Amino acid sequence: MSKIYFSIWQDEIIDNRGKTAGDIKETAHKLPFEFDKDQPTKAFVGWSGFAIFDKNTDIVQLATNYARQYQEYSQACGRCAPGRWGGRILYDILDKIGRGDGERSDLAHLKEISSTMKETSKCEIGKTVPVPLLYMIKYFEKDFMRCIQEQTPSPRYAKDDSKYIANVTAPCTDLCPSHVDIPAYIEGVRDLDFEASLKATRQTMPLSHTCGRVCPHPCEDACRRANLDEPISIMELKRIGADYETDHALQWFHPTKPKPPKNDGKKVAIIGAGPAGLTAGYYLGLEGIDVTIFEELPVLGGEVAVGVPQYRMPIEKYNQDIKLVEDMPTVKIIKNHKVTADRLKEIDEQFDATMLGFGARLSKAIRCENENPDIVGYWGAIEMLDKVNLWHKYRIGSPAKEELEGKTIVCVGGGFTSMDVVRCSIREGAKRVIMLYRRDEKTIIRNTTLEEYTEAVEEGVEFVFYSAINKLIDKDGVLKSLIVDIFELVPDPDGGRAQLVKQEGKSYEIECDFVIPAVSQSSDLQILPKDWELEMTSWGTLLTNGRDYMTSRAGLFAAGDCEYGPMTIVNAVGQAKRASSVISRYIYDGKVSLTDDEIMQDHFSRLKVYNKNEKITSWMPGLPREHSEKLDTDTRKSNNLEVNLGFTQHEAVAEAMRCMRCYYIGMVVV
Repeated sequence: MSKIYFSIWQDEIIDNRGKTAGDIKETAHKLPFEFDKDQPTKAFVGWSGFAIFDKNTDIVQLATNYARQYQEYSQACGRCAPGRWGGRILYDILDKIGRGDGERSDLAHLKEISSTMKETSKCEIGKTVPVPLLYMIKYFEKDFMRCIQEQTPSPRYAKDDSKYIANVTAPCTDLCPSHVDIPAYIEGVRDLDFEASLKATRQTMPLSHTCGRVCPHPCEDACRRANLDEPISIMELKRIGADYETDHALQWFHPTKPKPPKNDGKKVAIIGAGPAGLTAGYYLGLEGIDVTIFEELPVLGGEVAVGVPQYRMPIEKYNQDIKLVEDMPTVKIIKNHKVTADRLKEIDEQFDATMLGFGARLSKAIRCENENPDIVGYWGAIEMLDKVNLWHKYRIGSPAKEELEGKTIVCVGGGFTSMDVVRCSIREGAKRVIMLYRRDEKTIIRNTTLEEYTEAVEEGVEFVFYSAINKLIDKDGVLKSLIVDIFELVPDPDGGRAQLVKQEGKSYEIECDFVIPAVSQSSDLQILPKDWELEMTSWGTLLTNGRDYMTSRAGLFAAGDCEYGPMTIVNAVGQAKRASSVISRYIYDGKVSLTDDEIMQDHFSRLKVYNKNEKITSWMPGLPREHSEKLDTDTRKSNNLEVNLGFTQHEAVAEAMRCMRCYYIGMVVV
């Protein structure tokens, strides 16, 4: 039996009113049938329509409360008269009908105001709020007319025990793993209000310098502007508020005023001071909760500090993000502190909750013949990048140039780590740098970014696609060459995924001095006590349910690489933000719970906010995307100067003006 009584969403109409079992229809969309576990949803209303699951739902009250939720938002916005006053009028008329004081002309007035809002509102929330309301009037007109003709309140008026839960999203915000309020920080840039811009970012993303430079910006894949011309340069606009704060030596722009220390004896431990650990520490610190972060390395920042090159992520900028956390009164960070399994047991006893945020710093093998880490010239990507970055950023160790200058380097991989390896090799003076990748150019761009790939090609990196190492050849334990196999992509005749098939007789030999595997990384799990018998994934990472990030052991949480495997910074930040929120309640009530906003975020993610097939109207197409200045190739490839110089003020404002402010509001009834 379908759970839907009636729904219309993205032009799919399901009307099961009065239908027999054989005629019942199902929906193709992942509508929120349950708000949370064992909590059924009565109805859902959003930017593209609405759905009723409980046939006893009062449609007039549903419309009225959706208008009320929007009115609260529009009053805070006030960007345009149609959006602000139109929302007030919609609510007033619907409430008038709901209490039994409506007139026949009210429905015509509702339609007129809705039409005006759709055509003249400045942002999408004003344009889309009328959509489900007009659908309700169209398909349930009898319910509205009954209140008007009989001058009687709607069935649930004044005795409505339902709970109406709403949240605002945007396509870009929905696809951002950290759910950053992207339209808000872009709006801050547009208005030259950089404090507002940075505060909007730090609501869910404390590492603004960092993710404004090295984020793979999945949000841009969900930018509605792409349906019109080109997506907004979302990532580059993010760094502007952070750079402004730092360049002017201003006090920290926190999203909310940090709460005073609670001093109630509750303590949280975090293992690892990388992006996940720093993020969790920051948001717990904002709540005034006592936090101690344990870091094995002598420096803070995790793999971003010792793995991501200076030319991409200047350490002086990352250190500002780190200092933001260090300056929180209730956050203590201990460096050079290796947490073993026994030490983790001690921490588990001493603290009310622990979050594991250690990274994935073990390079995986190539899995080829004669692979031996003891061969001179076999150098794991993590170890190689450690040497490069510890020297350039901290003057620890010695220059990798001593090993790499004038040499031929072959890197195996196709992600950000491999890109860092080959571009660092260029800067360390390598004579020839080759990246072997089993897939094609399109895939490597999808795994990283077009900018990263383009810059690597410009700097002289040779990319060899559909290739893999068959065998390492050494002489007396010193690497001399590689045997490389060539593959072709063969379509599946049954329509499945195309398969890579080795081309016999086309293997060839490459002479080289170093082979650097960068195929993937794994976490060092020796930290986990065996007698805890923690549940693990098939990938060898800590198993959580992916919503609250608690492991199979009560009070032990995990976020970032150790939970998911090697991931992007923004993914680690998003997980840690959610985990810190859960922990902030868990240490007091012993329960694992999400806020209403977090539950709504999950519903939006399943429903998919972005519609790539949507036809955009009422916006001027053809406005070119701004491109920030980059250091020219000859200048940058011999040093570690930051490549991306960022937008000028004129470029930033022009790019921010392209944003269509695509806010949507969604509401569930429970």
